[in-house]
Amino acid sequence: MARLRTLWAAINANYWFYPALASLAALALAALTIHLDRNGWSEWLSGLEAIAPARPEGASNMLTVIAGSMIGVASTVFSITIAAVAYASGSYGPRLLTNFMEDKGNQFSLATFIGTFVYALAILRVVRAEHERPADSAAAAATMLPGFVPQLSLLTASALMAVSIGVLVFFLNHIPSSIRVNSVLEGIGRRLLKDIRSRFPNEFTEQEPRSSTGGRTIFAKSTGYIQAIDFDGLRGLAKKAGRRIQLRLRTGDFVHRGVALVTIGVRASTGDAECDDGLADRIRARFTLGGIRTPTMDIQFLIDELVEIALRALSPGINDPFTAITALHWIGAATAELAGRDLRGPTGEGENDKVIPLDDDFAHFLARGYGSARGSVATDRLTSLVALDTLGQAAATIPDQGRRAQLLQEGGLLMAQARLNLAGPDLAEVEVRYAAFASAVDA
Repeated sequence: MARLRTLWAAINANYWFYPALASLAALALAALTIHLDRNGWSEWLSGLEAIAPARPEGASNMLTVIAGSMIGVASTVFSITIAAVAYASGSYGPRLLTNFMEDKGNQFSLATFIGTFVYALAILRVVRAEHERPADSAAAAATMLPGFVPQLSLLTASALMAVSIGVLVFFLNHIPSSIRVNSVLEGIGRRLLKDIRSRFPNEFTEQEPRSSTGGRTIFAKSTGYIQAIDFDGLRGLAKKAGRRIQLRLRTGDFVHRGVALVTIGVRASTGDAECDDGLADRIRARFTLGGIRTPTMDIQFLIDELVEIALRALSPGINDPFTAITALHWIGAATAELAGRDLRGPTGEGENDKVIPLDDDFAHFLARGYGSARGSVATDRLTSLVALDTLGQAAATIPDQGRRAQLLQEGGLLMAQARLNLAGPDLAEVEVRYAAFASAVDA
């Protein structure tokens, strides 16, 4: 299942899949409407005064114009899309390239134009002028008139052209709005919050660390980033073998030959810790590796994207603290969401689960977000103030004193870094804000 999910994510992150589907759908629709035209289903159109039946020459010209204009528009749309993607990845970071490649607005716009182009070509080939003879006996039997104009098919082509014009207007509005930094940050932030709720569905409780499993360690034989882990498949292998499997890595980690993947516990019935090569290979097959990290099952990747945008915005060459502030707001929202969740990873049967994931404690995610951005955030007064505010807002939603203490510690580290970078009234204002934050969190 994890491998299929990764494959589907890879298919979604390209510009060929939906245009290919649209082309096949256009060919099927063309075959249907042509069949209806040849069997007299379009005769009712002749009785409509608003629709004048087209002659062969006019139909050919119209379909030629539709096909030519659609392929021209598709080429322009693709060029604009590539330019927008190049701009966005250069401005916000190359890791965001996947996000823009997954944009359904761009994919469906291109699919609409390609589909209309293919449909127009498919209809054009069956239009027959008065002086042309039918290609076969079936075509001759379909109509007694000199020439053949598929009126229903031509009307459908006109409707598709009208839809394409509407899609073009949508696309011209969608492209500039999709590369706005606020829209980019919102997309990443909402996806991060959704993935947190999906991966950690249980509310926070007093957690007991799960006991580690001793036994034989299985090492990786391939190289790449862990893009997905098939937990259901691992549980099936663990139950069949009568042993527990402890993960040594998480999605997003980089592995190469000799890196520990899992530890297999001793067999409950015999106390045997050995593991045959067949089981080891089946366990390795439950880890999907690739050359790049993806956000499919990697929450840390989405956090890194928010941090990267914040760091780029605060770099001396850009100096855009307001973009960094927006990124901090989403990091703060994700931190508050994580603080209220049981972070012990996906489980199948509670404490009796045969697969023990590598636990992601709250301190790990806190360091991944605020900790990674701390050095640059502390160089600016505005971002320092907002970082303390978002930490305080996250702490206000957390009843657990341990996690509140970790937020207080992160605020102290930020303040210590700010004392090295700020001076004068800027530092004094941050000191006042920090004192208020510490008092509220420690209350």
